[in-house]
Amino acid sequence: MTNQEIQSIKQRFGIIGNAPALNYAIQVAAQVAPTDMTVLITGESGSGKESFSKIIHALSPRKHGQFIAINCGAIPEGTIDSELFGHEKGAFTGANEARKGYFEVTDGGTIFLDEIAEMPLGTQARLLRVLENGEFIRVGSSKVQKTDVRVVAATNVNLLDRVQAGKFREDLYYRLNTVPIMVPPLRERGDDIYLLFRKFTADFSEKHRVKPISLTPDAVRLLNRFRFPGNIRQLKNLAEQISVLEIDREVDATRLATYLPATQTSQLPALLPGHGAGGAGGDFGSYSERDILYRLLFDMRRDMTDLKKVVLELASGTGPRPATDAQELLRQNSHLFTNLGESSPYPGPEGPAEAGGYLLPPASGPLRVDVATPASYSDEDEDAHTEDISHETEEETLSLDAIEKEMILKALRKHHNKRKYAAQDLGISERTLYRKLKQYDLESA
Repeated sequence: MTNQEIQSIKQRFGIIGNAPALNYAIQVAAQVAPTDMTVLITGESGSGKESFSKIIHALSPRKHGQFIAINCGAIPEGTIDSELFGHEKGAFTGANEARKGYFEVTDGGTIFLDEIAEMPLGTQARLLRVLENGEFIRVGSSKVQKTDVRVVAATNVNLLDRVQAGKFREDLYYRLNTVPIMVPPLRERGDDIYLLFRKFTADFSEKHRVKPISLTPDAVRLLNRFRFPGNIRQLKNLAEQISVLEIDREVDATRLATYLPATQTSQLPALLPGHGAGGAGGDFGSYSERDILYRLLFDMRRDMTDLKKVVLELASGTGPRPATDAQELLRQNSHLFTNLGESSPYPGPEGPAEAGGYLLPPASGPLRVDVATPASYSDEDEDAHTEDISHETEEETLSLDAIEKEMILKALRKHHNKRKYAAQDLGISERTLYRKLKQYDLESA
């Protein structure tokens, strides 16, 4: 499609702007219009999705048929089936007469279903049958009726996320998404923001016979930097508000800033939902809370092992060792006490210091670590039993995967291999548990 044809469509439907993403969306709409394919329009609220549905209808062979736009989020769940497919007399309380639904009324035309993600699951099943076979049944009837309707749907949310959450049918999603059209948000359209502002102020001045508003260059730059979460709808409200309230018809950046919400002017990167404080590139960005706890526990255990190594080195001496040597050794490993929430027991060479409320003895000879056990403790041989801790100084080989695998096995044994209850006990979904079983080759467990 040539640029001239795209400009012709813009003039016909009152679309302002020259952003490449906008031009591409118009081109796709014009190309798919002559067919009967289902179209899914995605874009933020207020970005102009309904205009694209009108383009598709007006450029299609159904242009002489009826066009109806329906907001699925505005119809109560209890009445949406009746609104879309009709009902018979006496089908429910208040149904005093039979009524045709939108799919029956628009036979041969186009129906635009806005906010399709808000449609109830039961209605989604009925819609899928219409899309597949062109058949529907009125509420309270058993007679199958035929209809020839083209469906154009729109949504401002990610339908795949709704599918994964179990709130939207996967088969309906793929049936609707035959040809996707992405309408760009206003903040990604660059200079189109000022063009639209001029259009709205000119329309207002013509309607109310007042001088149009103009912006200084610094005000134009401020306007283009604003993110406009409400998109075109918000920009139009802003233009009309300024046109009404401003006595001086030339507005500078300082004056314009008073109309812009301060919390929405920043374009700094924001933390997205579901991301940790470390970000995608941080230390904990790719871990869940459970993984972070595991990691902290492993770090503490490694510090304890290092501390035991230090004590073992002191305890394994064969002759007297000056106190300064022990102090120097502990000072070199003072970070171990810091990690454990204690201060170093030897902050300096001034002699013995307190650690955790206990006075460290002077190093008059080799140190010995005596640990009394309940089974062997007695007043006579309290010094006879010592615990050998050398085996605990070996390098730890535990990993997150090993701990996770062990927890899964324990949960399965606890619930007699009933995966549903094991997943609940672990705090994960059954799908995640199945994936973990396959990952660790535990499917036969």
